[in-house]
Amino acid sequence: MPLSHQRKQELISEYQVHETDTGSTDVQVAMLTDRINRLSEHLKLNDKDHSSRRGLLKLIGQRKRLLSYLQEESQERYQALIGRLGIRG
Repeated sequence: MPLSHQRKQELISEYQVHETDTGSTDVQVAMLTDRINRLSEHLKLNDKDHSSRRGLLKLIGQRKRLLSYLQEESQERYQALIGRLGIRG
């Protein structure tokens, strides 16, 4: 399920680093987190949907790689982002 255009714009405006930012690491992680959360809810209802489960695992891996990159680049931005998104307990 792709993100709707309106939801994508909301995430971009909320997590952008500067005014014309549309693809920074922060924005990408926020979009992936939104998709992961929606897919997790879908899998709670449809536990035998293995193709969606595989897609979910791929999204989680992609988000993990982006977060690792962000942590190496800027520890402050990394801490702020995971706090805002409520991930990595």
